[in-house]
Amino acid sequence: MSRIRLILIPPSAALPASCLTLDAQGVVLTRGVLELGSGYAPEPMRNVAVVPGADVLVRWLELPSGSPAQMAATALHLLRDDLAAPSDRLTAVLGTVPTSGRRLVAVAGRSLLQTWSDYLASFGLRADVMIPDCLILPEPEPEDEGVLTAALFGADLALRGRELALSVQPDLAEAVAAGRAVKRIERADEIERLLAAAALNPPINLLAGGGRRVEADRRGWKRAAALAAALIVSPLILTLAAAGHDEWRARDTENRAEAAARRAYPDIAPWADAVAEATRRLSTAPPGGAAAAAAALFAAVESVEEAELDSLTVDEAGVRATVTYAAYQDLDALQQAMAAKGMSLTDDSTVDDQGKVVSEVRVGGAG
Repeated sequence: MSRIRLILIPPSAALPASCLTLDAQGVVLTRGVLELGSGYAPEPMRNVAVVPGADVLVRWLELPSGSPAQMAATALHLLRDDLAAPSDRLTAVLGTVPTSGRRLVAVAGRSLLQTWSDYLASFGLRADVMIPDCLILPEPEPEDEGVLTAALFGADLALRGRELALSVQPDLAEAVAAGRAVKRIERADEIERLLAAAALNPPINLLAGGGRRVEADRRGWKRAAALAAALIVSPLILTLAAAGHDEWRARDTENRAEAAARRAYPDIAPWADAVAEATRRLSTAPPGGAAAAAAALFAAVESVEEAELDSLTVDEAGVRATVTYAAYQDLDALQQAMAAKGMSLTDDSTVDDQGKVVSEVRVGGAG
């Protein structure tokens, strides 16, 4: 199959899963969101799932030669002090054989892999590849050893350095960086490009571990989530959090807040911090909502001689309009009229058009 379906698995079933469809060259064909109960009918194609990196332990190790199963067992033994679950509940997966240096190893809980597989099964999907989000980021070049690459996936910040990859809460990034510079990847198209590159050439596949392949359970996410709660399987979180119960409750609260933010603003990028973006939009939203903003804008235009409202758009992004007026200082008059109503009028672009001035404007809160 030439096309690839890339699914970003959320940290909770309460959140939607962002989904991209790629062609054989990694060009994004479609963008969408999968939600439980949406009646999604999948087309046959290769499925690549990006899972929360906070639930996967990634290390680089010196491993003796041997079969993949022997090296995986050795990796679990070497990491025993970093793991909070017995090795029979964990899967160690090896990266490609390096030309030199140490071998990439990723460790995940078997029941958590089952949880993610069950979640995909609820949409009629079965993953061919699972990749932790922190390994989506490029490893810095040798000359940039003092730099960490970072990007937001949901509420967590993925960090990548030389032989370092993990996802943490953003307020822990400074402690993890330990004095190293953090280079943030902010642009959505750049993150999409990295996701596509990883889908075409996965740095690791969590489903490639030894033993029985994780099968999708038809009973779905509810049963799997209960299993995951009973068998706590997040090695990195468990080694960092002394109060595991409080951590899980805090995460559940964060997940519910993110779900609410994405329902309110479905255009928020899938890898963005939805709560922070929703908070920003609410803080700049016009008082009284879109109807009040439109009414205030109509009144402001009527108060300025020769001003005309050419178009008005109200959507998830807010209230936007195209306004034509006689002179540049008329925009100041429009902004003052809006300010008197407790609103702002932001000029996104302004051009001259046959003796008139045309501006694309946005209505927001006064603050």
